[in-house]
Amino acid sequence: MAYQVLARKWRPRTFSQVVGQEHVVKALTHALERDRTHHAYLFTGTRGVGKTSLARILAKALNCENRQAFDPCGACPSCKEIDEGRFVDLIEVDAASRTKVEDTRDLLENAQYAPTKGRYKIYLIDEVHMLSGHSFNALLKTLEEPPLHVKFLLATTDPQKIPVTVLSRCLQFNLKRMSPEQISGQMAHVLDQEGIVYEAEALRALAWAADGSMRDGLSLLDQAIVHGMGDVKSEAVHAMLGSVPREPIFGLLRALAEGNGPAVLEKVAALDEHAVDFSDVLQQLLVLLHHIALAQHWPDTARGDEHAEALLELAGKLAPEDVQLYYQIGLLCRRDLPYAPDPRSGFEMAVLRMLAFRPDEAGATPARTTAQPSAPARPAPPPLPRPAIAEPRPVAAPPQAPAPVAAPVADAGSIPAAPMAAGAGQDWLQMIQAMGIVGMTQQLAANCVLQGVDDGVCTLVLDPKHQHLRTKQVEGNLHKALQNYFGTPVKLVIRESAEVKQETPAEHLARAKAERQQAAEREIEGDATVAAFQEVFDAQVVPGSIQPLD
Repeated sequence: MAYQVLARKWRPRTFSQVVGQEHVVKALTHALERDRTHHAYLFTGTRGVGKTSLARILAKALNCENRQAFDPCGACPSCKEIDEGRFVDLIEVDAASRTKVEDTRDLLENAQYAPTKGRYKIYLIDEVHMLSGHSFNALLKTLEEPPLHVKFLLATTDPQKIPVTVLSRCLQFNLKRMSPEQISGQMAHVLDQEGIVYEAEALRALAWAADGSMRDGLSLLDQAIVHGMGDVKSEAVHAMLGSVPREPIFGLLRALAEGNGPAVLEKVAALDEHAVDFSDVLQQLLVLLHHIALAQHWPDTARGDEHAEALLELAGKLAPEDVQLYYQIGLLCRRDLPYAPDPRSGFEMAVLRMLAFRPDEAGATPARTTAQPSAPARPAPPPLPRPAIAEPRPVAAPPQAPAPVAAPVADAGSIPAAPMAAGAGQDWLQMIQAMGIVGMTQQLAANCVLQGVDDGVCTLVLDPKHQHLRTKQVEGNLHKALQNYFGTPVKLVIRESAEVKQETPAEHLARAKAERQQAAEREIEGDATVAAFQEVFDAQVVPGSIQPLD
């Protein structure tokens, strides 16, 4: 019998098996129990969080012949045929491959006819945002006045590309990214059922690498089983991921807590011998500092961690203000790491700053003395009071975000000086603003991700779907702008990859715009004046009329 990958084998088949989406499951099950199901549902969220799985479970529940409450029985002919992908009244479509209006018309041509076997004829359209404008118009006609026997289940990773006229006719459920704890817990359950030996540290590393996606986590788990010769051990997993185990990071923090500079540098050298990614090391250091800060205020938060003893030990050794100081320095250095001469020296400067800016136990900065017998002794200055939260004394002024450049970027408007997540994404956004590029050159830059600047080479990653932006002239303009920005000859390398996990500036703008729109709509929905007009005058909010002020 052919091997079935874990992501497919352990795909949830009932609502009870769904992990991490309790808010969606609760709404759907209540609707099923009360027989108040809508004619159109839209499931949104990042990849691998359960959009299509939930849609299929809902399709089974709607057509199950033996459903008692809300979970499909899984044993009747309808449930079995849906699980096997051969239920005639469940029409699954990948909108990415059927974007033309003719495809949509052909799909909906038989919607008026009653289902062949099931209770409902269900159209499950994945990545619905890929439909063309004319296709949405063709779909909208059926969405407005659907036959009683038709249900639409739509799924997308990019809801802001769906027309508001379609959104207003669907019940929308936004699926959350999975937490590392949820992913590692499901991995442990799967491995227990499969009878595979594993280590908790290995599952933790895999869960972090999954980046919120349960499907990606189970795919990585499959890879780890093969890599570990049938077992899931931390050493093999860290080698596979190129990540660092927790223990060396704990050793580094112990040396920092003791103020032992030579020991700190020895730990860094030991990490470098294993060819680690120092950006990953700095990220794990920040994660541990966060856990330590929580443990200092609420020790029970560390009880469930596999390294609870080490966390509580460091929580007792480090002063709370030192933990906050280290965390702030780490965040700033993680942002600046791509500009360091090499990753190791950048990481060394980060931990040396933590040592240099750490107040001594008496609350005063240690005085540097030089033996001068002929000079009269000076009285020592009074000790400075220790601040409630220690802030690092500036060595150099931090880089300021340059003024925004008003130019179009990927149909999302000009690039404002908007905050992004710390790291290369924010740096690249600021670089685009500082270079003053416009037009197609700016669009190409904004749809790229900055992979790094190393040895005079600036490497960008572009999703192949935007490859039309790459022309010889546009790349030449961007290359020239980068050289002017750095003030030195720089080689530009643009690599195309469909597996870009980091948000581009263009995607950031689109997401920020959608969030502002949603916030504006929520504010109108909760406005007391609007509610009064609706109650007294039977007023209605016109769909699509709400716009954010900013």
